Amino acid sequence: MALAAVRCKEAPAGSVKLDVGFAVLAKHGEDLPGDSVEVVREGSSLIVALSDGLGSGVKANILSGLTAKLSVGMLKYKCDLDEVVDCLARTLPVCEVRKIAYSTFSVLRASESGDAYLAEYDNPPAFFGKGRELLPLERSRRTVSGRTISEARFNLEPDSWVVMVTDGVIHAGLGNVWNLGWSWERVGQYLSRTVPAFVTAQEAADDLAEVTRRLYQGKPGDDAAIVVIKSRRPRFLTMMVGLPKKRENDAQVVRYLMESPGKKVVCGGSTSQVVARELGRELTVNLASMKKGVPPTGFIEGIDLVTEGTLTLERTLSYLRQGLPRSEFVYQADGASRLTSLLLESDDILILLGSAINPAHQSPDLPVTLQLKPKMIEEISRILEALGKKVTIVRV
Repeated sequence: MALAAVRCKEAPAGSVKLDVGFAVLAKHGEDLPGDSVEVVREGSSLIVALSDGLGSGVKANILSGLTAKLSVGMLKYKCDLDEVVDCLARTLPVCEVRKIAYSTFSVLRASESGDAYLAEYDNPPAFFGKGRELLPLERSRRTVSGRTISEARFNLEPDSWVVMVTDGVIHAGLGNVWNLGWSWERVGQYLSRTVPAFVTAQEAADDLAEVTRRLYQGKPGDDAAIVVIKSRRPRFLTMMVGLPKKRENDAQVVRYLMESPGKKVVCGGSTSQVVARELGRELTVNLASMKKGVPPTGFIEGIDLVTEGTLTLERTLSYLRQGLPRSEFVYQADGASRLTSLLLESDDILILLGSAINPAHQSPDLPVTLQLKPKMIEEISRILEALGKKVTIVRV
């Protein structure tokens, strides 16, 4: 055991976590949306592109997809915006009848230091806010390869957010709920109330997409794309799963758990008893949280979630494999749903994986899953890392 060598989990001063969510709606009657979104993370940097293809259907889908991929790809490889726009101007055609580009774009490049750069061409202006306040974003205009580009440089502080949309959102409800559509102003007012209320950017994006679909009465009259970026402090989670190999290390591991930033989870019946003993606190069981196949949760003061071990982890892994959104679990009371919700909302996860052998799990008559806790933890870790989370496993 080498807890002293575990990396410092505190975030550097001034750093933020950039949480991204997006949603795309296809025009009613079309199989493919004519709008596209592309997201790329490069180290601590984030590049997001949103594009609206002229018209709808396959042609619009191809052109908007090409625009988004070219924009993100070139910026990823350190090309400046002039090169990106020049490449798009030379690559993408212009409608001969309407004399407008076949695809528009909005591109946001931001780093976890908070520095952000936004470039927009023929898309609705992006929304920028902090908390429940919609803030003005000062833009400058310049012409690049015959295209007039709007640019803005700003800082993303904790609780700041940016929402980029195509005009299918702005025009939602046109001729039905709203004579002239939802409008940029009304969308902004709605976002200032709702975006801060959601834990994740994806939940906010899904909500805006659903409202847009309803304003079209379930039959979108135009393609619509939405990107939500939320800037916040990183969310930490430390999980203690199983007991240390040596009993004399119990106190050290529990102390490290309690001193770690963020939320704390204890998995395992014996483990929770040891944590309660070392803390000198009572362990109680919540029988009301029991669910078929999932044992009940417990409670220890100072611990955010106390669960049984292997069966709960098995169900949690099953949920993660399904790729369901956090909203499916956030209001559920059972241990596996609560653990899944905590894992999905966290950015930096440290798992203290005990190496002690539980004699109760050595019987050959037990299910194979009961003998494979470390492998389940490794697969859970891989799934979470694929979702952009940082996961560290320390065997104790």
